[in-house]
Amino acid sequence: MYTCGVTVYDECHIGHARSLYIFDVIRRYLKYHGFDVKFVRNITDIDDKIINRANELKTDWKELVKKYIGSYYGDLAVLRIDKADYEPSATENIEGMKKHIQGLIEKGYAYQTQTGVYFSVRKFKDYGKLSGQSIDQMLSGVRKEADETKEDPLDFALWKKSKPGEPSWVSQWGEGRPGWHIECSVMSQKFLKTDTLDIHAGGRDLIFPHHENEIAQSEALTGKPFAKYWIHHGLLTINAQKMAKSLGNFVTIKDFMAKYKNADLLKLFFLSAHYSHPIDYNEEKIGEAKKQKKNFEDFFDKVNNWIKVKPLSSTKDKAKIDNLCLKFEQAMDDDFNTPLALGCLFELIDLASGFVSSDKEEAFKYAKVKIEAFFAIFGLTVKPKREIPAGVLNMESERQQARRNKDFQKADAIRNEIKTKFKFIAIDTGSSATFTQIDFDN
Repeated sequence: MYTCGVTVYDECHIGHARSLYIFDVIRRYLKYHGFDVKFVRNITDIDDKIINRANELKTDWKELVKKYIGSYYGDLAVLRIDKADYEPSATENIEGMKKHIQGLIEKGYAYQTQTGVYFSVRKFKDYGKLSGQSIDQMLSGVRKEADETKEDPLDFALWKKSKPGEPSWVSQWGEGRPGWHIECSVMSQKFLKTDTLDIHAGGRDLIFPHHENEIAQSEALTGKPFAKYWIHHGLLTINAQKMAKSLGNFVTIKDFMAKYKNADLLKLFFLSAHYSHPIDYNEEKIGEAKKQKKNFEDFFDKVNNWIKVKPLSSTKDKAKIDNLCLKFEQAMDDDFNTPLALGCLFELIDLASGFVSSDKEEAFKYAKVKIEAFFAIFGLTVKPKREIPAGVLNMESERQQARRNKDFQKADAIRNEIKTKFKFIAIDTGSSATFTQIDFDN
C-alpha cells in the first residue's frame, strides 16, 4: 500500500490529518483481518512550493525542509498515528528517478527540450482512464506558459532544468530536479518491490493530474498495471468554505490540539463521514465528537471500577456480541464504512454496559476484548484505570454496609463526605450494586 505524503514547506493542517488518519485506519483494519501489510508513505522534500517558500522566507531550502519534517513527525506523534513501514524522501531517490526517465526516453515516451524532459501524453493510449477525462477535456484546463518548449500542452515534466540559485542535481539532461509526479512512481515501486501495487491512496484532488501521470509514466515503462486499487479520500472544508490562510480559516494540527487537547475528537469527527465523501469541519461537529468521547469514557469508568462481580452469563449473550462484531466487520468490509462501523461500536458498548449492571462477568469480559480491538483499529484511546485512594474504597464499603442496614441517612452522609474530601462522585446503582463508578471530572 502506497499513499502520497506531505510536501514539507509549511505546518500540516487538519486536511492532512484526515489523509494520514484514514489510511492508517485502513492499514490497521487490513492487519486486523490477517493481511501482511507493507505500507509506504513518501515525503516530498523538493518541489516548486518548497523553493518558493524558502525564497519568501529568505532561508535555505534544506533548513526549511528539516524544520517541517520535524514538525510533521511531531504531528504524527501527537495524533498517535503510526509511521509507515517506509517513509522515503524524494531527494534520497534521485538516481532511481533519473534511471526511470532514461528508460522512458529510450522507449519513445519522453523527450528532452531546453527546459527539461517531458512525458509525451498522447503516446500513452490509456491516458485519462483513472479520471475518466478525454484529451479535449484535459486540454481545456491546461494553461500553456510562454517559456515552455513542450511539444504538447498536456505533456508533463519528468525533469526540470534548474534556474540560477535553485537546488539541482547533475544529470545527462543538465543540472536540475525531478518533476513531482515521477517521485511517487519511483519510490512506490522501489520500496514495495513491485511494478504493480495492491493499493495506491491519496486525496481526491490528486486524481488528475498527479495520479493520472503516475499511471502513464509507470505503465509506459513496465507494460504492467500500476495499481490494482485506488483509494481517494474526500476533501475537507471549514464551515462550508475551502480552507485558506487568506480566509483566516486555516486550522493546523497544532491549532486543533492547542484548542481541544485531545486527538480522539478529531478522529471521531473523521470517522463520522465515509472516507470518500467531503467533510465539513465546524464547532457543532466537534461538539458531537465530545459527546461520543464522553460516552466512551463513561463506559471505561465502569470497566475500571467494577469492584464486585458474579460469573453469570449465557450463550445468548455471546451471540449478541458476535452479531454486533459481525456488523462492524461487514461495515468495514464494505469500502471501509466507518460511520456505520462506529454505530456498531456504540451498540456494543451499550450492550456491554448492560452486562455490568446484570453481573454477567463472562459476557462483559468477552465484549470488552472486542471493544478494545475495535478501538485499536480506530486508533482511539482506551481510558486507563486510575488509582482510587484506599480511603475512598473504605468509605464506599461503609456506605454500602449502611445501605444494607437501611441506614440511608448515614449512607448519604458518607457520600457527601466522599464528594467533599476527594472531589469526585460515587454513583450508587441500587441496593444490589455490584460496582461503583467514580467520576473524576466532577
